[in-house]
Amino acid sequence: QGRLVESGGGSVQAGGSLRLSCAASGYIRNTMGWFRQTPGKEREGVAAIAPDGTTTYADSVKGRFTCSKDESEDTLYLQMIDLKPEDTAMYYCAARDPVYKSPRLIPQVYQHWGQGTQVTVSS
Repeated sequence: QGRLVESGGGSVQAGGSLRLSCAASGYIRNTMGWFRQTPGKEREGVAAIAPDGTTTYADSVKGRFTCSKDESEDTLYLQMIDLKPEDTAMYYCAARDPVYKSPRLIPQVYQHWGQGTQVTVSS
């Protein structure tokens, strides 16, 4: 019954920053995550956050990306700094069913997905 709608993508130079938002009505109190995909590659987990605030990050983004949420606004965020060309991808917001709480970075264990927002980083 909920909705997931990403926004905030765009084109930036290497070293720049972006903050992605996911309007997550109906899912903000679930385990949620950010995933990304480029043509010809499998979708990969970027960051995830459990209902208690526990987060998981891919090694490639640790220290650069921060996943957070504002439950009062039903919004999930991904703050990205020091962006690199290899971060270029379509970024998706996703949610697990509420019984599943582990913030895993495996796309197959997320049941609900947004439409994606494009991030392009030029060198």
